[in-house]
Amino acid sequence: MDTVIVIKIGGNIIDDEGKLSSFLKLFAGVKGKKVLVHGGGKLATKLAADLGVEQQMIDGRRITDAETLKIVTMVYAGYINKNIVAKLQANGCNAIGLSGADGNLITAHKRKHATIDYGFVGDVDQVNASLLQNLLDNHMTVVAAPITQDGNGQLLNTNADTIAQEIAKALGKFYNVKLIYSFEKKGVLLDVENEDSVIPLINPVYYNELKEKQLIFAGMLPKLDNAFSALQNGVKQVIIGKAEELDQLITGKSGTTITYE
Repeated sequence: MDTVIVIKIGGNIIDDEGKLSSFLKLFAGVKGKKVLVHGGGKLATKLAADLGVEQQMIDGRRITDAETLKIVTMVYAGYINKNIVAKLQANGCNAIGLSGADGNLITAHKRKHATIDYGFVGDVDQVNASLLQNLLDNHMTVVAAPITQDGNGQLLNTNADTIAQEIAKALGKFYNVKLIYSFEKKGVLLDVENEDSVIPLINPVYYNELKEKQLIFAGMLPKLDNAFSALQNGVKQVIIGKAEELDQLITGKSGTTITYE
């Protein structure tokens, strides 16, 4: 069974043109089948401010009203996605950029919440794994933007970490899948102020212990929950770490490895 590496790149890297270019050069050099999932960084927020579209955040999550949906679609599925694809082509990596609407890649439904209306935010229902398999087997690298659709013509803004997890799970039926969350930190840190306090290995028992003692930075909890969900659903390995250390992350020599054992 072939191996596929699904890599999610964090917004802080996307915001820095130099770091993004360096990362994409590393990514282009990764051998074999691979998928890159990206978020949007701060560009959507900046464009919204320039256009006078007020942004509302609840617990760090963007409320996506109709005008904001237009902006995030333009930024995520447009400029950022195609900028990444063009840079990969320049590095000899034949890439194709897709949103969830393209090729019916990802269908989702509008998020339902008892007390909060998140607007046009989507939670994933299904990933078109056969489309991804076809592209990967034809030596294409897929670059996925975090815009999905409900099958009835409605676009939805969807969390990029979740998209990476769902793509990894869908591909797990056909390949040995390694899921990597790459961002600005060296891994999951025991002390958020100490860059060298990387936890090398986390299993479910240790994860529960860390949560009970409130030793994990709140922003990391969704990533770890996604990681364990992926491992429960056919993904072989999940690693969280620094984008600049991509080569070492792939070989498990840096970052935090999440295991279900």
